[in-house]
Amino acid sequence: MASLSRRDLLRTGAASGLGIVVAGSVDAIAAPAAAAQVRREAGYGALVDDPAGLLALPKGFRYRVVAQAGVTKLDTGEPTPSDADGTACFRHGRGFVLVNNHEIDGGEDHPVPALPGLTYDPGAGGGTTNIVVDRDGNRQSEYVSLAGTHNNCAGGVTPWGTWLTCEETEQRAGGVYQKDHGYVFEVDAFDRDANLEPIPLKFLGRYSHEALAVDPRTDAIYLTEDASGPNGLYFRWLPPKHFRGGKGALRKLALAEGGDTAGTLQAMSCFKGSRHIDDLSEATTPGTKYKVRWVDVPDRDAKSVSVRKQFETGQVTHSRKLEGAYWGDGGAYFVASYARIDDGSVNEHDGQVWFYDPRSETVELKTIYGVNPDPEADTNYDGPDNITVSPHGGLILAEDGEGLSHLVGVTARGQSYPMARNELNDSEFTGPTFSQDGRILFANIQSPGHVFAITGPWGH
Repeated sequence: MASLSRRDLLRTGAASGLGIVVAGSVDAIAAPAAAAQVRREAGYGALVDDPAGLLALPKGFRYRVVAQAGVTKLDTGEPTPSDADGTACFRHGRGFVLVNNHEIDGGEDHPVPALPGLTYDPGAGGGTTNIVVDRDGNRQSEYVSLAGTHNNCAGGVTPWGTWLTCEETEQRAGGVYQKDHGYVFEVDAFDRDANLEPIPLKFLGRYSHEALAVDPRTDAIYLTEDASGPNGLYFRWLPPKHFRGGKGALRKLALAEGGDTAGTLQAMSCFKGSRHIDDLSEATTPGTKYKVRWVDVPDRDAKSVSVRKQFETGQVTHSRKLEGAYWGDGGAYFVASYARIDDGSVNEHDGQVWFYDPRSETVELKTIYGVNPDPEADTNYDGPDNITVSPHGGLILAEDGEGLSHLVGVTARGQSYPMARNELNDSEFTGPTFSQDGRILFANIQSPGHVFAITGPWGH
């Protein structure tokens, strides 16, 4: 099947707004968080150029810089680390605490300082910082909550109120690195002692982790892998019998006898009838649905062979650039940023959003971006990465594609609109997340590393 262009998608009649195709999914995604009024029109109007050259926003919206790599300071005196990425927000009294990933792979100017008791591997410069803000998003303090990890990209919030940060790497020990990397670590937003002596959750596998979503009913964890040669996989982890999630439970499991292989780690394998689906890019129409089977991972720690290379052809389903993940509507949503023929994909696109339904054991294509014909155009979007549900209805997508970089809103009726534009450089947006009261959208420009608090007439 030939790849679809943005214009082809618009001609189908299923698309609205600016080229995002939605198959009736956004109402379902947003409904749990959208008790407030859902906007009837798409967006808040045109973006207004920023005299400071940082962030263009609609009229009436404002931003403040919460943290800036190399400029603001940690409580311990070091500069805020580089490359802010996946972010979670937790209520803290009348304010909030942000847990902020730093996707540092060794070449950045400002690594996460390797503080005693908080460092997994002194040779690695990634990790997380916790940023305390007041109810209006004003910065109060910032401190290291995890150090000595590598390339912390995204992650996911647990039902018990912690953050699982993911290392997007398969880096082995050697040279400056004293330990293997490619794991998931748990970070507490409030209890600093809980973050001491960090423990990798090896039972979740060692591979290029991107993001994850946790089933609050079963404590199963669904994980994306951003990798190529071959393309990455979609995983689920089933906890062992009698496991009950809660603060400290994953750490306790990891430290128990046999903890490295606790539970069952599996890779997704999709079928249309009896026909196996080798790559998710085969789907080009929203509403496409595949039956899912799960295949056990032979060696989850990838001692000699990368996890995604441990399967025979036709055994599992791959996808290029598996990125953001979140739980909603009783299932796991996940994002594929783009696909190209030359990266091993079957068809080309500039973004897909999928939904896995654990009850029916099916995966359904909910949203697709056509290939962007002009990435420099201010009304064209591509490369969805991190994604969050808006309490005001619909979604906010962080764009990580070619050309201009935006935060893109999608209404509950599937209409897309610009929420913000990066006027500083061509770096991606990362980590969009709303405060629990819905008044602040926190988001980052990854490089060199700005954390913003965006406020304005939400829902009006």
